Amino acid sequence: MSKKDKLAVYLTPEKKAELERRCHEDGSRSMTAFIEHVLDFYLGYLDTQDAGIFLPPAIRSCIDGRLGTMENRMASLLYKQAVELEMCERILADSLELDEAYLRRKRAESIDSVKRTNGQLRFEQVARHLEDD
Repeated sequence: MSKKDKLAVYLTPEKKAELERRCHEDGSRSMTAFIEHVLDFYLGYLDTQDAGIFLPPAIRSCIDGRLGTMENRMASLLYKQAVELEMCERILADSLELDEAYLRRKRAESIDSVKRTNGQLRFEQVARHLEDD
């Protein structure tokens, strides 16, 4: 155990009672341990210079865990979607015998369309465009 310095602190009776109550709620081993936790929290808050940036480690850990779970789920869903899309492309490619020039032209059109619409292109828009030609 590291050496600790004694510090005199003057509190109102109400504040002392709340401190003792919260110490028991927190489950700290001692009043000193609880006060150190409180100080660590507040000093971390002051270090950020912005209340919006500061998150206690427990909340940060919880958020990181939830984001990790979501990231894994999204990766799994994207993988499954890629498999299904690739399967459809293979079936279509096997059904239609398309030459390289046609495929290059269609890829260029698709890239241009996605760039122009910022990826917000819907099948209905493509179908309407084909009807207009």
